[in-house]
Amino acid sequence: MAESNSESDFLKKFYIPTYIFIDETKISDVPDAPKFPVLVFINSKSGGQLGGDLLKTYKTVLNEHQVFDLGEEAPDKVLRRVYIRLEKLKQENDEFATKIHESLRIIVAGGDGTAGWLLGVICDLKLQHPPPIATVPLGTGNNLPFSFGWGKKNPGTDRNSVVSFLEQVMNAKEMKIDNWHILMRMRAPKEGPCDPIPPLELPHSLHAFGRVSSTDELNMEGYHTFRGGFWNYFSMGMDAQVSYAFHSERKLHPEKFKNQLVNQSTYAKLGCTQGWFAASIFHPSSRNVAQLAKVKIMKRQGQWRDLHIPHSIRSIVCLNLPSFSGGLNPWGTPSGRKLRDRDFTPPYVDDGLLEVVGFRDAWHGLVLLAPNGHGTRLAQAHRIRFEFHKGAADYTYMRIDGEPWKQPLPKDDDTVVVEISHLGQVNMLATHNCRSKSVHDPSSTSHHKGEENGNDEEEDSRNEADGFGKFGAADTFKIPDEVDISQLS
Repeated sequence: MAESNSESDFLKKFYIPTYIFIDETKISDVPDAPKFPVLVFINSKSGGQLGGDLLKTYKTVLNEHQVFDLGEEAPDKVLRRVYIRLEKLKQENDEFATKIHESLRIIVAGGDGTAGWLLGVICDLKLQHPPPIATVPLGTGNNLPFSFGWGKKNPGTDRNSVVSFLEQVMNAKEMKIDNWHILMRMRAPKEGPCDPIPPLELPHSLHAFGRVSSTDELNMEGYHTFRGGFWNYFSMGMDAQVSYAFHSERKLHPEKFKNQLVNQSTYAKLGCTQGWFAASIFHPSSRNVAQLAKVKIMKRQGQWRDLHIPHSIRSIVCLNLPSFSGGLNPWGTPSGRKLRDRDFTPPYVDDGLLEVVGFRDAWHGLVLLAPNGHGTRLAQAHRIRFEFHKGAADYTYMRIDGEPWKQPLPKDDDTVVVEISHLGQVNMLATHNCRSKSVHDPSSTSHHKGEENGNDEEEDSRNEADGFGKFGAADTFKIPDEVDISQLS
């Protein structure tokens, strides 16, 4: 009984009473305001059955009114309703509601696309005190949770697992991370569509990546303009093509994607069938990044300059967090000498810079992931611009925060542009030993010193001869240990 009372007292720190959500008569015995009030958003379709099971557990552990199924109601509607209610109560001098408003935290359980959806909504609402967000890894890649110390394996869904996660949320620190605006513009084509083609249905992240309205300040007459945002990465090329095939297959046959291991195994098989492991044979050189587009970068408030892309690069990643497609870091940690020689700075999540990395094929990031492995480091940039060559290809594949799409490219247009720029920052909750580092954290500086010693030979983007010297980067390219490579076809 004592243990039960102890748990009950602990859960009161997160519990939000019903009157905060529903306009009803206040209960006279409302307890003291919780120190760590949380709103919980769960994608019940994530993780096979795990999402639905987790939803049920949270509703029994907390007030069911503070737990939301994203399959039933969009987060923007929920948060608008909750904040309008809190403002109304604050105007009535409700001190309890005021304290909730000031200390509110959010838990989101789902894949990276789901987490990005919540982050986008928080940004769009432009709240005076935006709540920090903790992420539960329910997807396949789980880059956001892994970057901030929440793990990358799908969690337990029982009561003890939920209580343990709430304890981590209670002890978590707040970190700011950069968020990035992406704009795509092209002339209205004489024939054929130019809208992004999602894998069977619109991913969460693409809800925020769509055509701007005629009244939008970014709209230009005679052009189609699309805009969106991301927090982890934007990628273009063959890695996005494999991701697109995976999402399409999952939408067609959801019964085959019941757990994380099966998903990762299927991803690896699709990497083979899509030619990612024999890209020089199956992937036309015309679709290599340098043949598709000219890439320009800007450092801070400087001038645009051309970025050299080796002709063998088939995939380019613009990375904000130190985790891509499953928890590995494509950029790695350059030594102090390499930072000086190439005018790099240590990679922070709040420094207003993206790390730009290239990959030739799956073998570039596969086999045994060597210590200090990384992709081809191309640049760090505050803004990035892709200017597509006229008639270079009918389409390419793009991906933001784990959600891919197929992008048609008008044949008669030499003005197709994708531009990425820094937009602002959002608040995340992180464990104290997370891999993401802040420019404002003194311990981050020491973390970056001395890594990648002088014996490491960097695969410089200007030298393509060192073909297999380093292995970098991502589970997009990684065959899980449990999969027999001889059985892949």
